[in-house]
Amino acid sequence: MNQNGQPVALVTGTSSGMGLHTAVELARRGLVVVATMRDTSRAAALTDAAAEAGVELDVRALDVTDHDAARTCVEGVLADHGHIDVLVNNAGRGAVATAEQLSLDEIRAQLEVNYLGPVALTKLVLPPMRAAGRGTVLTVTSVGGAVGQPFADAYCGAKFAVEGFMQSLAVVMLAHGVHVSVIEPAAVASDFVGNLARPEGDPTDPYAAQLDAYRARSAGAFANAQSSQDAAVAIADAATSTEHRFRWQTSEGATAFVGMSLADIDGSRVLGVTRSWIE
Repeated sequence: MNQNGQPVALVTGTSSGMGLHTAVELARRGLVVVATMRDTSRAAALTDAAAEAGVELDVRALDVTDHDAARTCVEGVLADHGHIDVLVNNAGRGAVATAEQLSLDEIRAQLEVNYLGPVALTKLVLPPMRAAGRGTVLTVTSVGGAVGQPFADAYCGAKFAVEGFMQSLAVVMLAHGVHVSVIEPAAVASDFVGNLARPEGDPTDPYAAQLDAYRARSAGAFANAQSSQDAAVAIADAATSTEHRFRWQTSEGATAFVGMSLADIDGSRVLGVTRSWIE
């Protein structure tokens, strides 16, 4: 609760897509929402959506890879609002490349945004949540946090890592009244695709034909993607649920895809499916 008795949510990556709509949806449900983004000069779409919905947001700058800035942000929210009851780790970035095409710096960049950023923010909010005996930490991962996919080596690696971290943490924090969960979207229509890091086209690349096939398959998946508004409703449902579940998905398709991997004891089913994407 904030100083006026309303629950307070901190949401990252709110300049567009799922983060934008999640911030607005949580505010519609009566939460005080601190909506963060790297560059607040890009806040127009968010503030327009909030105005259209008839809600107000507390918009603040936060680059989740800057851990000192994250500490300052959390301390500021606690000073201004009294508590953080919900953390939605939404900020993320993809990369399309396989191992040989990736530099270690590119792999580290994926870990910084998709793994270390959420981990650092989670560490910052746990002490006040634990002291209050309540709280929710929800990390937006991906079906790529459960299913390794071709040309997503660094991205899926980081998403697998954050899911492992959060699943390990969840059972410990449950004893202190803090619910730690992940939510896994499949393809969502958003600016995520535009933010992908991609290798430059090279006809001599031994992976070129496979990458072309993967890109064609991905274009089809995103052409039929879930809307970011629908995904945001699912995220808000998970963030405000009184039912504790570790793993949520944003659509039936995402549930089926994740379930395929979780039931795939020897890994053959996933490899059989994903192999067809690049043939």
